[in-house]
Amino acid sequence: MKLAVAALALTLALPAAAAEVSGVKIADTATVGGQGLVWNGGAVRSKVIFKVYVASLYVPAKTKSLAEVLKGPRRVQMNLMRNVSGESLIEALNEGLKDNSTAAELAAVKAQVDQLQTIMKTFGEVKEGAVVTLDFVDDTTTIGLNGAPRGTIKGADFNAALLRIWLGPKPIQADVKAAMLKG
Repeated sequence: MKLAVAALALTLALPAAAAEVSGVKIADTATVGGQGLVWNGGAVRSKVIFKVYVASLYVPAKTKSLAEVLKGPRRVQMNLMRNVSGESLIEALNEGLKDNSTAAELAAVKAQVDQLQTIMKTFGEVKEGAVVTLDFVDDTTTIGLNGAPRGTIKGADFNAALLRIWLGPKPIQADVKAAMLKG
């Protein structure tokens, strides 16, 4: 009986197992701006027949609401499943921005989009297994590659426009949006 109680106590003391999406292990938590976030969901972003990356969303508390996501710090994480050039990432982000923003919204964040492109060009070839993060805290977006910050961009409107790529009215992939907002 003591052995069973000890085993149960040990099991309860262990952290929850990481999530797994299409064979890619995803951490259950992340820290952004000093605040702990939880994995809200994620799915594979595919292009034609190729699996490109696992898109994940981290938020302070599980939610199914985009309005709630926009209220606090968050992370969009891309775990690459194939080699991708920085240029390809830029093209995909620009496409998502255009699909989910009005001409006026795009004009308002043009300087920040240009900054994002400059940062992502420094990535060069991003290898399979790499992790790209877009951390949102207050009015600042921090772009990271493999755990190292590569640049920051100011602007809450830019934050929201970038997030709409995955969670907007015309997301890059409907099942990715649904999985990221599964709560």
